[in-house]
Amino acid sequence: MTIGLPQIRAFVAVADTSSFSLAAARLGVSQSAVSHAVAALERTTGRPVLTRGNPVRPTVLGEQLLAHARTALASMASLEELANQRDSGLHGNLVLAAPPTICHSLVPELLETWQADFPDVTVSLFEGDDDEISGWLDAASADLAIVVDPVDMPSGAVVIGDDRFYAVLPHDHPLAGNATVDIADLEDDPFLLSLGGCERHIQELYRMSGTPFRPVHRVRQLGTLFAMIRAGIGVSVVPGLAAGMEGNDLVLIPTAQRISRTLVLTGPRNRPWHPATVALLSAMQSQRAA
Repeated sequence: MTIGLPQIRAFVAVADTSSFSLAAARLGVSQSAVSHAVAALERTTGRPVLTRGNPVRPTVLGEQLLAHARTALASMASLEELANQRDSGLHGNLVLAAPPTICHSLVPELLETWQADFPDVTVSLFEGDDDEISGWLDAASADLAIVVDPVDMPSGAVVIGDDRFYAVLPHDHPLAGNATVDIADLEDDPFLLSLGGCERHIQELYRMSGTPFRPVHRVRQLGTLFAMIRAGIGVSVVPGLAAGMEGNDLVLIPTAQRISRTLVLTGPRNRPWHPATVALLSAMQSQRAA
């Protein structure tokens, strides 16, 4: 027996959604069809690839198969897009991965520009933390991504901005009226750390100021972080692109210690880029050079 694309699609959909019913909704088929496809895959492998629980999770074998399955689906999608291209027009369905602050600030304008310049290219957004984004790009779950401070930039990648850091304070904080905030002046305030991927930058700010880095709470969601600051639980430091997400009664003030993160729009490092990805990034490169 051989492994077919319907089996791969069902397996990946269940792994991504952690649910047979949600996978069926994503694929537009019945839950029974998804179950039969996964069962057929397991008959071929001779072992389970998913644990039937709540949530559903890949087995050890399933984890090993998952990266290859994603690559196979991405390759098939590229083949289908190339085969369906008409005339000289560019067509494609791409997935863009980006961190929350960038989704809030830069992504809406990017999507609007791409829609105007490439009307036959559809770009869907996946929002995630820095580590998740790199994993999605490597595993073929995303076709392009905005990554932070990449160690190496693939040919064709585009730097789209530099983002410095700001202290987040209640509006009635003694430092709220300052033009800048020295990290050392926050030492007596409980510090709330955002876990979106900027911890290394914030640790460096504290090192530059000579102040011990002792976060009291570690918070994943920015909405929760801002709510806790608004409630008087502590203060924080966030990237400048978070401006506008803080809501009422908070202020963002540049830190006196200057450090920024470099934002890069790129395709994957370990496989060929989709033709539409190449076109979108080439257009951005040309716009920045103009």
